[in-house]
Amino acid sequence: MKQVSTTALSKSLGITTKELFSQLMELGFIKKENNSWALTAEGEKKGGAYKESKQYGKYIVWPENLVLNIPQQSSQSVKLITATAIGRHFEVSANQINFILSELGWLNKCLKGWIVTEQGKKQGGVQAEDNKSGIRFVRWPESITESKSLNETIGDVKGTEGALISKKQGQNEPVGFREKFEAKHRSADGHFVRSKAEMLIDNWLYMAEIVHAYERKLPIEEDVYSDFYIPTGKVYIEYWGYENDSKYLARKQKKIELYKKYGFNLIELQDKEVQNLDDILPRLLLKYGVQAY
Repeated sequence: MKQVSTTALSKSLGITTKELFSQLMELGFIKKENNSWALTAEGEKKGGAYKESKQYGKYIVWPENLVLNIPQQSSQSVKLITATAIGRHFEVSANQINFILSELGWLNKCLKGWIVTEQGKKQGGVQAEDNKSGIRFVRWPESITESKSLNETIGDVKGTEGALISKKQGQNEPVGFREKFEAKHRSADGHFVRSKAEMLIDNWLYMAEIVHAYERKLPIEEDVYSDFYIPTGKVYIEYWGYENDSKYLARKQKKIELYKKYGFNLIELQDKEVQNLDDILPRLLLKYGVQAY
């Protein structure tokens, strides 16, 4: 199979070399290392290889018939915008938008910019990089501004009336449950939680200096709230109690199915784990890059 350079391949595909490099990175075939392009394992599977020449040094070559299955959201028919444009729409800074998108689990902070996560890709996020500075950023479909999760979170941050409306009970969180299990246990950080077990979990997270939210809404269309959310590792914690309550068990099963459906990081705790948090929780959190001590 004849192999050609990235420049030659871009000409045969009728796109610029810059566009091709961007698409190859988006597909996970290449990555940036020390200000130069490097093949990934996926790129090697597609036939990518290195070649040396006196004139150009080390460079990447590809099979001349390489097929690029670009995700639909990367199509030219979809207008992509940056965090700056999103911020302008919501009247907040681009930097604040990136941190909000990170809190939602759609971005990760890296040494030089921002990396789109798998959840972010599902929202249409496309990885990009500034050619001069090498700073990485993400472009989003213009329709991202209509996202219910994004609007609710920005409402929370800005303290607008929309945030108060979004807190109303949804279809998947029956009012009866919240009335039956009132949040009356005050944790060390001031959170009012619904059980002594949740209070112990909250206190443990607080004393371990782990930033966390209580009853954070999942960034999905369904109105579902997690017990705890740790933005650092994009990880949710659920405490399963009330095992003798049939309505609670049905709600538990529905929530587990939603966590699996959307591929969220989930830690599940029961009474036996809550009694031994010092030994169990650090190990579980470390799986998601959250260091407790």
